[in-house]
Amino acid sequence: VQLVESGGGLVQPGGSLRLSCAASGFTFSTYDMSWYRQSPGKERELVAAITSAGGSTNYAGSVKGRFTISRDNAQNTVNLQMNSLKPEDTAVYYCQAMERLGFGYSIYWGQGTQVTVSS
Repeated sequence: VQLVESGGGLVQPGGSLRLSCAASGFTFSTYDMSWYRQSPGKERELVAAITSAGGSTNYAGSVKGRFTISRDNAQNTVNLQMNSLKPEDTAVYYCQAMERLGFGYSIYWGQGTQVTVSS
């Protein structure tokens, strides 16, 4: 199983970045996908989530209206379009795959990609 994030980097405030997560080794289309982020000294937080078929999305209040999550089940990818970036968006961004299995869950994480918003 692999989740490989890409697209992070350094961007000025107000700029945009598009993160991608490429999945392999599991049935991508049956997993809900999420993006989390973690900055130094803070807990990992949910940024955005999308259901397995892509019919429903959910966003943290701090990114609503600026970030958009999408997925392509044919390509086994999930993306996070980030616009109007702020310095407080600086963090390592992680891709997560989750499937409910009876009384438990199957969860996979990527290795993370650094996003730095600074002038």
